[in-house]
Amino acid sequence: MTNNKSRRFAIINGDDFGFSVGVNQAIIQAYEQGVLTSTSLMVTGDAAEEAIAWARTHPNLAVGLHLVLVCGRSVLPPSQIPHLVDSKGNFSDSPLVAGLRYQFHPAAREELRQEIRAQLEKFRASGLSLSHVDGHLHLHAHPVVLRLLVELAQEFDIRVIRLPSEELEKTLKLDRRNLITKLVWSGVFGGLRRYGEGLLASQDIKFAERVYGLLQTGSMTEQYLLGLIPQIQADLVEIYSHPAVITLGEPLNGPSGSGAAELSALLSNKVRDTIIQSGFELTNYNKVRWLKEHIQADYHP
Repeated sequence: MTNNKSRRFAIINGDDFGFSVGVNQAIIQAYEQGVLTSTSLMVTGDAAEEAIAWARTHPNLAVGLHLVLVCGRSVLPPSQIPHLVDSKGNFSDSPLVAGLRYQFHPAAREELRQEIRAQLEKFRASGLSLSHVDGHLHLHAHPVVLRLLVELAQEFDIRVIRLPSEELEKTLKLDRRNLITKLVWSGVFGGLRRYGEGLLASQDIKFAERVYGLLQTGSMTEQYLLGLIPQIQADLVEIYSHPAVITLGEPLNGPSGSGAAELSALLSNKVRDTIIQSGFELTNYNKVRWLKEHIQADYHP
């Protein structure tokens, strides 16, 4: 029998599905023509209903929840969660301000539970299968938020949660821009990863060995991926980015030009070839449980 322990799997995720028509267009194009296998839905995005319609016509595209607790709108009305949003239902635009509020404000924490439940309920109402949960600007990795997600995991069948995890030295070897930001984020999210690993493992919620995209956010270009992928040593990884097609009158979900560059990377034949040459099989989180069982069953030391 073939030794399958050496099999390697890569999940290529597009964040912000539902943010805009241009983001939806990019994600569907990257799925149909490129290497993208998975996406994360913003249920309160301006184009969320269109995204759900696209997902229904592409049943093999895995769709998770992109939990929005900063830089976006709530599901619940402002009157129900006055400590989380302004009078128009908008969360803070500052991850630091939002994170401190969630940590230290008891009323905000209770409202947070209600809003997270509401976003999960809205996703469930779409009829889509929940592939995984991640979050806008990674606020889902905040210990308070992560604990609430774990409490709701059984009710909403949350089987996988993203925990950012990438090696700082690999990123700096390829691109030393924004050095201070990368150093800070590596330290902060390294600590959050360690906390999250223990919490999720104790509840049998899955997470990838490595997740790439945080330190190079807005610049997951073809050149970067061609340098990164051959360096990866883990056997189950997620690589995420924010592809977009620029559409007149729509807001941007990243720095100017970044969405087009990241879409181009996902459509690149060179990137596809590098994934294959590095021994990875493209997959998504809907298949991960089956893949893990398959590997275990077929591997005999």
